[in-house]
Amino acid sequence: MRLEPPPWWYRGEPGVLAYALTPVAAAVDTIGAWRWNRIKPYRSRLPVICVGNLTAGGAGKTPLAICIAGMLLAAGRKPGFLTRGFGGSQRGPHMVDPSRDTAGGVGDEALLLARRAPVMVSRDRAAGAKALETSSVDVIVMDDGLQNPQLAKQLSIAVLDPHRLIGNGLVMPAGPLRHDLATQLRRTDALVVLCGAGEAMPPLPTKLQTFPGPVLRASLVPQAQAANSLRGIRVIAYAGIGRPSKLFDTLRAVGAHVAEEVPFPDHHRFTVKDADRLLNLALEHGGALVTTEKDLARQAGDDDLRALQQSSIGLPVDAQFNDRDLERFRALLSLLLTRHPN
Repeated sequence: MRLEPPPWWYRGEPGVLAYALTPVAAAVDTIGAWRWNRIKPYRSRLPVICVGNLTAGGAGKTPLAICIAGMLLAAGRKPGFLTRGFGGSQRGPHMVDPSRDTAGGVGDEALLLARRAPVMVSRDRAAGAKALETSSVDVIVMDDGLQNPQLAKQLSIAVLDPHRLIGNGLVMPAGPLRHDLATQLRRTDALVVLCGAGEAMPPLPTKLQTFPGPVLRASLVPQAQAANSLRGIRVIAYAGIGRPSKLFDTLRAVGAHVAEEVPFPDHHRFTVKDADRLLNLALEHGGALVTTEKDLARQAGDDDLRALQQSSIGLPVDAQFNDRDLERFRALLSLLLTRHPN
């Protein structure tokens, strides 16, 4: 079972418990730095774009990775995704077959990515990149791996949740940061604050204000047809993502009547007990079950969850930049593609 991050990570200044854990955090960061420095990264002949997090937990990497793949396809390139397949048993390198693979094997994110472009699942990122080099792919888009030293990246993008940002600014377990912030920012080319529907761009904490690269705003926007079909409908919303309230707020923004919110931990593996609870809530409220596409992907192929999957509506969302930041982001991609032509 995946544990939820402790709420005190995100309550402003560090508290007593955070400071008590700073020696452990220092050890974690030292080990991470040692690992980074001792590994010589593999340099792929293909350009590598990495979409990752500065902190533990989800912030919207997968929708942004899909958005980037769409831009690359529009530019005439052939992107392929590289992911470790979090939550799956497959170590790889393994090219995902969406008609046969399940979330239990390759992870839920890999199944979503496979709807847009080829996906290579590999715990060893260098081995995964080498495998993609033998395919028709001409650009690698990494979903996660910002802290992984095995593969050199030409463009590294860190995604931030506007409600969490960097939390108390400390390294795990004293805070949510995966490694020392200054070190991570030196390896990062752009920051993208990925807001939910209708959310405003928050003020950046002082530690991020000195970041020399672009800080861009994007939003998770529900696809119009799906959003319109939910307007005025009573729904029971459930989600096992980094911040489930993103789904709940989005449903309200499109005009759905949310009768009940049921949050689960990120990457939650649904059980028969969960399914029974949700199906009973739908009967009790006389409403429709609505969840994220990622949560639906996690249920696929599990006969015990078939009733839940068939009764649930997945709300598809796209990551979209505003006009100004879209041009700035396209400029980053254009520079990369100019340096790495077909």
